Parts: sequence; C-alpha cells; structure tokens
Amino acid sequence: MNIALPVHPSPSQRNRESRDYHTKNNTASVNNNNTLPTSPSAAEAINGPVREPAREPAVINDRLIVGVDFGTTFSGVAAVYTGTPDDVEIIKTWPGGNGITSDKVPTEIAYDLPPNSPPGTAPTVKWGFQFKPEESRLRCIKLFLDRSQKLPFYVSPLETAAQLKRFNKTVVDAVSDYLTQIYKHTMDTLTRRYGESFMASTKVSFVLTCPAVWSDAAKNTTLQAAERAGMGAQGQIQIISEPEAAAVYTLKAIQPNHLKVGDNFIVCDGGGGTVDLIAYKIVSLNPIRVEESAVGTGGLCGSAFLNYRFEEHVKSRLGQSRFDDMKAKKGKTWQMGLRYFEEFVKRNFNEDDHQEVNVPFPGLPDDEEAGLDSGFLVMTADQIKDIFDPVVKEVCELVQGQVDNLRALGCIVSGIILVGGFGQSDYLYRKLKSHFTSAAPPPYSERPTQANIDLREKPSVEVMQPVYAWTAVVRGAVLRGLEGNMVISRKARMHYGTSYATVYDEEKHSVAERYWSPLWERWMVSDRMQWHIAKGEALSPMQPIAFHYTRNFRPGQSLVVTDDLIACQADEPPKAFTRDLVHVCTLTTDLSAVPRHLFTRLTTTRGVEFDNLDFTLEMIVDSAGLGFELKVDGVRYGRVDAEFH
Repeated sequence: MNIALPVHPSPSQRNRESRDYHTKNNTASVNNNNTLPTSPSAAEAINGPVREPAREPAVINDRLIVGVDFGTTFSGVAAVYTGTPDDVEIIKTWPGGNGITSDKVPTEIAYDLPPNSPPGTAPTVKWGFQFKPEESRLRCIKLFLDRSQKLPFYVSPLETAAQLKRFNKTVVDAVSDYLTQIYKHTMDTLTRRYGESFMASTKVSFVLTCPAVWSDAAKNTTLQAAERAGMGAQGQIQIISEPEAAAVYTLKAIQPNHLKVGDNFIVCDGGGGTVDLIAYKIVSLNPIRVEESAVGTGGLCGSAFLNYRFEEHVKSRLGQSRFDDMKAKKGKTWQMGLRYFEEFVKRNFNEDDHQEVNVPFPGLPDDEEAGLDSGFLVMTADQIKDIFDPVVKEVCELVQGQVDNLRALGCIVSGIILVGGFGQSDYLYRKLKSHFTSAAPPPYSERPTQANIDLREKPSVEVMQPVYAWTAVVRGAVLRGLEGNMVISRKARMHYGTSYATVYDEEKHSVAERYWSPLWERWMVSDRMQWHIAKGEALSPMQPIAFHYTRNFRPGQSLVVTDDLIACQADEPPKAFTRDLVHVCTLTTDLSAVPRHLFTRLTTTRGVEFDNLDFTLEMIVDSAGLGFELKVDGVRYGRVDAEFH
C-alpha cells in the first residue's frame, strides 16, 4: 500500500505575496529608511539548518511507569514504580485466558451487535484471549496505521474493511478500542497490586512502542489512538521504537559482556508479523549511552509466517478435505496442534536434539501414510526445517544487509542481539550464529591470501539471545520511562525540508518559472526546496533544528500561517519540488501571540504598506517522531500544530 502523494499547487495558485522569503540575515531584506532594497542577491535565499543549544532532560518525579508493547500479533504490558526501579512487573493474566498465564495477549479484536438492537446501540467488544477458534476477528490491525508498509499475504484489506464497515468503525477506532481494553485491564491489575489509595495519589505515565520503520504520520496516529484510550494527553505519552526499547533493556540484561565503547551491535527484533533491525554504537557504558549507527530496516518475515507454513504442511499431509473437516468439526484438535507448534516447536526446535517431533492432534484416527499415530502427527527434522528455512533465510539476509551497511561505513560489528517472540527461536539463533561465525583461521603464510584478507575484513560477529527475549521490548519501554533517553542520537530515515520562494536568477532558474512580486517588487520563483535534515544524518532530541522564515502581512490579514514539511526518500534530494516527494505534515502557526512591536512595517516604492515578521520554527526529532515550537527573537510563543498526512 502506498502513501497518497499531495498535488502541489502551481505558483499561479499561490498567494505569492505572503510566501516565505529566506535570508542569511533576517534584517537584510530592508534598509534603513524601511523601503525595500532593489537588488538582493539570490544567495540570500539559501539558509542552512541551525542547531539550538542542548536542552536539559526533565527531572523524573515519583510515579508509576507503564510500558505498552503494541505488537502486530501479540501485545504486552510491564509496569514499575520509580521508588522500586528493580521491580519490573509483567502482566501475565488476561480476560478469557482461563487462568493460564501469558507474557502477552493476542492483538485481536472483534465487535458484536445483537440482532434487532435499537439504533445507536454501541457494539460489545471482544479482544485478546476471549475468542473461540472459529470466531472471526480483526488481526494485524496495527499494520494498517502505516499505509506505506506492505501487508503480509494472510491479511486481507477487503475483509478487514468489511468488518470495520459493518460496525461503522475505522482502523484508528479499532486500534483505540483495543488499546482501551489494554488500558482498562492494566489499571485494574495495578489497582489490585498497589491498592486504590496508592493509585489515586500516584501519577501513571505510559510509554508506547512502535516499529523502527514507522512513518511520522503512523507514530502520530498511534499516539492519537493511545490518547483516546485514556493513556494521557498526546504530549504526555512517550513513544519509543521497538528495537530501541529492546536495546535499552538488553544492554543492561547482558552485562557483563565483551561489548565496549566504540563497538557496534545490531538489535534484531523478531516479532510475529515483522522483523525490525537497528544498529547502535556504544558511546558510554556507565551510564549506558548509545547512538544509532545505521538507519533502521525491517521486513515481513516474522514467526507468524511459520504458522502458515505449518498449516500448509499439515494440509498437504492430511489432504484438503480432511484438513477442512478437522478445522470445522474438531476446532480444538487443530488449536492444540497449532499451539504445540507455536509454544514448543517454534521456540525450541534444533536439528541436533529433535530428529523427530510428535505434534498432538487428538481425535484424528491413525493413518500410517499421513504419519498419524496415536493422536500425533510425526514430523521429521527435515520437514520442520522445510517450514523454517525460507523464513529464517529472509531474517539472515536482513541482518546481513545491516552488517554490510555498517562495514561499508568502516564500522566493525561486534554483536547481534536477538529479541522478540521469534527471537526466542533456538533454530533462528543457531542459523544466525553459523552464518556470522567465521570458520577456523587459514594456515599461516608470509604472503597474504584472499582467505586471510576476508577473515581480517569480516571478523566473526557474536550472536546473543538474552533472557526474557519475548518481553525485552516492553521491559525496555519501562526503562525508557524510568531512566530517560539512553539513545543520544538517531539517524534520519529521510531528507526533511520545506519549500520557499526566492529571487529569480536567470543562471539558475527557467524564465517560465518566474513571477512578479508586487510586495518585494522583483521577479521571484517558488517551490525551491531547502533541505534542513539529510538522510542518514545523526540527530539528537536534545538539540532542536531551527527553520527561519520571513513572512509578510497586509493590514488586517490573518496571522495564522501554514507551511508544509516535505520528505524525500531518495539518496539525493531535488533542488525544487517534485511530485514524488512525501508530504509529511502541514504546520499551522498562529502568530497573533507575538507582540506587535516585533513586526517591522515596510513600504513599497508605490506606497503599499505591509508588516514583516522574522520567526523560527524549531523541530524536535525524537524516537516519538517530530515536534514543533514557535520562537521569535529567542522567545518561545507556544507549540505549532502539525497535521500529519
């Protein structure tokens, strides 16, 4: 699914007289008698990004921190009280679980409305473990939040849309309703744990996780859904990428280890639907501080694909008719076999210890040809490997891609950390280990051989699998809320910039592009691109990036202005706006709070008066995405509203 790109208005459609005019010196556009200069150079329109001084992190108050790992197939919740920071509690009991504990709950929701219900009746909600095997439900709804991401083959957009339309719901509604159930159950569980008096007097802060490859719009939508679910105001909810959260937890969990300052490691977060990767460089070990060393990547090769390959294998063994009959009439039989594959085979299988695996399918008659014996389907190691290998190969290729990217930058990769549900897999761990561990060193020779060169340039990479791999992400989310930002800089995933108008230069611009500005009294061109952030650039959330604007207003004109933030995924961004650029968001800034004496009154040679204001929009880049503030002469006058597209 692709992002719908905006249709950019042509210069003739713009109110050009109030367009931005960038200058190196914000006062250079007027001379001493408040009349316009006659011939400013085109270079005055070029203005680079400005890094503001680092900001101090907020002081952590006494509170209860709740981490929510909103996953594609499963979601988890952890909580910690700042007074007892080592006591991280994972919620393990869930509605419909029949007393069985689980570190996570299925990310599934469905609506129900009894027949002949009066108009306006709200549908009831089922979620998590509350479904019978045959009941339909919405799955993988999280993936629909980012329309730029591909959907796995087993998720039908048409079926999802039909279920939502039946109950007049949108994807955001469904996500919000699911997170509402998570919120209610979490607060009820914590109230039982800590007591009503404690909960009434203690602030609860939520930290949400999202994929590393999430778009800025998807992050913003996730925050909106969390706010609707009751987790706090959008500006109060923290958000952190899933592999970043896993890195935060894992670096603490695997101490001591061989990693040292300057080393690079890759976090491979293997989930149900997706696998996300981010590479980090260790800046400090005490306290732990890291920085992104390569742009995050990801792919649709999570462990859910193993389930579907297992289903196809069983279907081929039983035959289509008998398989369909089992699922329709013996739902519990199928669910038991699938659950055994999910909880035992996927996590524990390795070809050394398991030459044969017996998967329970109680109630199915013996069939020697199909391999059914005493209610078990007998599977050989080769048959299980056939299920695993295509998916594991994709994961290995993803990780290899990150390793290659780092090595191309001259970095040495010291470790790969496996986390997530799929990250628990013993088979995946062994395959990655054999893939990245070099063979024995070649024999000594005085003259270098290719084998020696390859070994020196591509040393072995250690693969690590921490305890609690499945809950590493949600544990890291809690630590983020507890200890603040351990990631001191991140890599920009795209170029970010804004369009502007500048003085026409016949050596740079086409005559067809120019237009006459009555206010500036000169030929101008619009739709020039100024790129404030370069793709792959290291960005710190503590150092905002400032965009400087000059804006003109006629007497009585509205002081509410809009600007577009535009992104480019290509390696080399264009100098002018093109239709393949990504329209990230529209920034709406209300300048009416700015004192009138900060505006400059200008007069054209024809006697037309207008007001001019120089102002700055600060963009703060964090794991949560993008935030904006307005400044004039170094004074902050409030936030800027961003409408993401």
